[in-house]
Amino acid sequence: MNRDNSGANLPALRSHNAALVLDLLRMAAASGISRLELAERTGLTPQAVSKITARLRGEGLAEEAGRRASTGGKPRTVLRLVPGAGRAVGLHLDRDEVTAVLVDLAGTVVGERRGALDFGAGVAAVVDAAVREVEALTGADGGAGAGRGPVLGVGLATPGPLDHEAGVLHRVTGFPQWNGVPLREMLARRLGTSVVLDKDTNAAALGLALRAPGVDGSFAYLHLGSGLGAGLVLGGALYRGARTGAGEFGHQTILLGGPPCGCGGRGCIEALCLGAVERGDPAAAARFLGAGAANLAGLLDIDRVLLGGRTIDAHQDLFVRGVGAVLEERARREGGVSAVPVAAVGGGRGMVAEGAAQLVLAPVFGRGTVAFAANRK
Repeated sequence: MNRDNSGANLPALRSHNAALVLDLLRMAAASGISRLELAERTGLTPQAVSKITARLRGEGLAEEAGRRASTGGKPRTVLRLVPGAGRAVGLHLDRDEVTAVLVDLAGTVVGERRGALDFGAGVAAVVDAAVREVEALTGADGGAGAGRGPVLGVGLATPGPLDHEAGVLHRVTGFPQWNGVPLREMLARRLGTSVVLDKDTNAAALGLALRAPGVDGSFAYLHLGSGLGAGLVLGGALYRGARTGAGEFGHQTILLGGPPCGCGGRGCIEALCLGAVERGDPAAAARFLGAGAANLAGLLDIDRVLLGGRTIDAHQDLFVRGVGAVLEERARREGGVSAVPVAAVGGGRGMVAEGAAQLVLAPVFGRGTVAFAANRK
């Protein structure tokens, strides 16, 4: 459910109101925002805003950023977020690689590590590798120190399927031994901090919606790397489904009797795309991906399709053209309908890990599973 930007002048909602203010401070960035503007945009009284901002300043989360010229009366003091007051780790466990990033409250990457990973080496080996990367990134003191805020938690992104609420992996394609593994609990126990688990595609979609300029409405993010999946943002909110099953895009059958897939089926779009790439025919992979994208566009009536992942990054123009051509053909068949636009998001190999960090930070700013607020003034 999308969140509006109205505050509530009730003591019981004090944390909710503080999150609203923090979110506006985050969006204002270094230029800052005045208390009057905060009151206007949240619907809170000036007195409530003054109390909240005083508390945020006392906790080191906000600071004064100078004065802004006024058209009447005295100049307004503006406030801004202190990005270094807190940090979060984003951890991406791919089938063959681990990426860890440390980001500040503004979402800026302040540290990054990457290494090889064998997702089939066993649960203990993978957990050990994840712990090593996080501890090396945050330091022996847990990331706290002079001029550095505490690490608020770890956002963990892995291939699906999985259960986001329970923190448990299911039968990851090609790695059935992960079925039922409580990875979130195992990692939280080893690291001694809170951990949020989600699918890699969901993490990437959340990160895109929160940070990428011009990305709004309803969109599908299609990620083609070591596997294929989708992250869905519908009506302004990250859509996981009742059992975190939404976005298992790669295992829709588009060719009956086609090549076998690691999931046990045949003719899955993932198997077709990866097979074409292995044969050195990324153009064919783009057409297969376009067929799946057209199915999504017809089913969900999304505003746009975004493409990412290492395979897309290596052939961005080719995939944008190939997927776009299939969507344009679909629009012509329907008549009078504009083709759903397609774009490659880039972002490099750390994009999923950065999105994973937002799994920790988004609730701090009152976002929860909400990807963005379309009605921000």
